[in-house]
Amino acid sequence: MLKRHVLSLTVAVFGLFALTARADYQPEAERVTDNVYALVGPLGQRSADNDGLNANFGFIVTPRGVILIDSGASRLGAEKIAAAIGKVTGKPVRWVINTGSQDHRWLGNDFFAGKGAEVIALAHTAATQAEYAAQHMEGLKRLLGERMQGTQPLPASQTLGGDSATLELGGETLTLTYTDAHFPGDAWVWLPKRGVMFSGDLVFVDRLLGVLPGSSVKNGQKAFHAMAALKPAHIVPGHGRVCDLAQAQHETGDYYDFLAGKVGAAAKDMEPMEATLDRYADLPEFRHLENYGDLHRANMNRAFTEFESQ
Repeated sequence: MLKRHVLSLTVAVFGLFALTARADYQPEAERVTDNVYALVGPLGQRSADNDGLNANFGFIVTPRGVILIDSGASRLGAEKIAAAIGKVTGKPVRWVINTGSQDHRWLGNDFFAGKGAEVIALAHTAATQAEYAAQHMEGLKRLLGERMQGTQPLPASQTLGGDSATLELGGETLTLTYTDAHFPGDAWVWLPKRGVMFSGDLVFVDRLLGVLPGSSVKNGQKAFHAMAALKPAHIVPGHGRVCDLAQAQHETGDYYDFLAGKVGAAAKDMEPMEATLDRYADLPEFRHLENYGDLHRANMNRAFTEFESQ
């Protein structure tokens, strides 16, 4: 009887530890190149376990302070990003650059702004942040519950006009370029002197990219080709491990080319959608990617619809 009580207590304690461990998820900085770091999030979906930090973020340490690429999905997530930066440098975050309008790209802005950071994005991006703010807050409150406490949506306050803009911050040159592919308002951040691309959600590796109701396969294919022409040495994708151009091409660029070249062409030729989706239901070259089984057919469906309407 005593052994059973001890075992029960052990299981209970272990279960509590496991719950605590999940709730205490902490991103860790990974060096990309000199003074440039990535925070690589888990491949799964947003959850209370990861505080919505199921994406990649990054930062550049400059003589004048830190440039942060994206700020997390909540105040708590932003605090965890700040803690990861603090393990690398004691310099403050002086600038936050948002690559998109999805919740995990910008809902931590208010936290960093409160610490004195300047929040920057393309005007397209800031406008869609404001447009989706209420929807994202409502959805994340249902998902994260009390872990959303203190989160205030703050669209980027310094906006840059046009589809591309170049900044000089802390001695670093950064170019923001609009992609409008995975989610309205998406952009990339390119560090030409370092050959580093923070792709935002243009690039997915290790997991299949998702074509959302608001995504554009046509824009994604065009933007990926433009990014590839820059020949980045290092890519910090929106999701998945830091990679080179070859992996990004194989796991994202080739998939965009498939969606546009095969599914899109079938739509333009007015083939039946179901026949097209059935014909391409099994693609061995992408089957190894996380979420393939859940997303591939839906991706084709939305790609077909996009090209059918053109």
